[in-house]
Amino acid sequence: MSKQRRSANRPDRQAAAEALAVAALAFIAGEPERLGRFLAMSGIGPESIRAAAREPQFLLGVLDYLAADELLLIAFAAENTIPPGAVMEARDTIAGRRWERQTP
Repeated sequence: MSKQRRSANRPDRQAAAEALAVAALAFIAGEPERLGRFLAMSGIGPESIRAAAREPQFLLGVLDYLAADELLLIAFAAENTIPPGAVMEARDTIAGRRWERQTP
């Protein structure tokens, strides 16, 4: 793939990665115990989540939080019918790293 084509896809990849992070946040918020644990770990108040969810760095933190808990990650991936690795791909995209699929 040419460099120009990769850079043209960057906004689409960024938007998709952020959408996945928002879905992860909704998944976490969907269960009071999960949400309580997330709020305690992140230090953010429930009244601030909506505004914070517009910030790429916060969304990056959501994906980091999800990736740090394997059972939570697997549950999220299963519920959204995605491979768990898609979370790390989205995380890297938001962080500005280029994701390249490893092929044998």
